[in-house]
Amino acid sequence: MSLFVVDVESDGGIQGHHNMVCFGAIKLTDDLETAPFFYGQTKPLQPNYEPEALAISGFSREEHETFNHPSDVMADFAAWLKEHSKGRPILISDNNGYDAAWINWYFLVYYGKNPFGWSSRRIGDLYCGMMKDTWAGWKKLRVTKHTHHPVDDARGNAEALLKMKEMGLKIDTK
Repeated sequence: MSLFVVDVESDGGIQGHHNMVCFGAIKLTDDLETAPFFYGQTKPLQPNYEPEALAISGFSREEHETFNHPSDVMADFAAWLKEHSKGRPILISDNNGYDAAWINWYFLVYYGKNPFGWSSRRIGDLYCGMMKDTWAGWKKLRVTKHTHHPVDDARGNAEALLKMKEMGLKIDTK
């Protein structure tokens, strides 16, 4: 089992109605400087988008339309996961209700199956459990600035997980 920290940017909030713009994934290892990472940009196939949501990604609609077809990107991502996983990959994110939902939908629609399966983990829930406090804030553990570039954001979230490991969280980083 290998853990992958994933972050997604989209042009709206509803899979199948809006579009995933880009996503990043980094394998959780003890040395994030040499950890393998993946960056995917997916072309919009739905005409609907929210300009404010798209702007967060830093891309214009015209730029977004030049990205690769989601089928190609998700196939490349699945191959990358297979290459870098020991056993089944596990998705972990800042907000798995959002990130895992987009990845699941895109894998199922454009690849036919989701290598992550049906489960994922949320960093905030892990931290709250460690602190025994439902409202404990974990984002202060990030080192890399949260830029809304999904690789930066995935890396920052992975850094937080490594700090949590130093604090006693039992988590596999192999």
